[in-house]
This record gives sequence, C-alpha cells and structure tokens, in this order.
Amino acid sequence: MIGIFHVFMWYFLLVLYKGQIKGAFGIYEPITYKTGCTLWGIFFIFAGVFIIAVTKYPTRSAIICTLIINIFCIITTITAVTLTIIELSHFNSLSYRNYGQAKLGREVSRILLFFYPLEFSVALTYSVCSCSNLFRRQSDLTSVAEEAENT
Repeated sequence: MIGIFHVFMWYFLLVLYKGQIKGAFGIYEPITYKTGCTLWGIFFIFAGVFIIAVTKYPTRSAIICTLIINIFCIITTITAVTLTIIELSHFNSLSYRNYGQAKLGREVSRILLFFYPLEFSVALTYSVCSCSNLFRRQSDLTSVAEEAENT
C-alpha cells in the first residue's frame, strides 16, 4: 500500500515538473526527482508481494529471498530520507512562473518524508522476525535430526 502511494506521488511529481516553463532562473529539478526517488516505491511493492507469498508458502529459500529484499528496502528508505533532507535543506531561486510548482513539489517531499519511517519500520520488523524464524527453524531441524539419530 505504501509502495503504491509512492508510485502515485512519483507520477504526480512527473506531471508537475514536466509542466514547468523555462524562466530566467531556470526550472526546478530537485535531486529526488532526478534520481526517481519516489519511483523506488516499486521495491516496497515487491517486498509486500514476497511477504504475502512467504506467508502462504514458507520455505527456507523464500524466507531468505524476502529477507534480502526487505534489507534492500531498508537501505532504499535510508537513501531516500537522506536525499529528501538534502532537497529540503536548500532552495535555489527560481523563475516566478515555476515557484508554485516547486513549492508544491517540496510539500510532496515533506509528505513522503513522513511515510519513509513507516516503510522503514515495516521492513525492519519483518527482517527481524524472519531472522528469528530462520534461527528457530534451524534449531528445530537440528533437534529433529538428533531425535532421529537417537532412535
């Protein structure tokens, strides 16, 4: 759900920034727009799909794959927060024609800045739980093997 919201925000920013008029001071292209930072929500969508698949069919390889994807989502979220803070920390002067679009784009970045910790916490929680599940399964397999050897 959060990933879909990020992708929709990327589309909104795409439409917003493509409509700018070249002025005396240029157009506003923040670093998060140039890197497609909000489009990274696709990774969150993939992580959610893998979590649902692992819940239905829990295998060791699927759990490890989902764990890797969630760790990648954590790294992506930290990078996105860093880029958004860099974007919001400075604001170059613009043409008066593009000021409204730039201001609206910065507000979208502020909104997304509130959603990044939510995605971070979901990915981190799942990663911790899947690690504990992997260790528990390993100990269960070891105890079953020891019981089989004893009988």
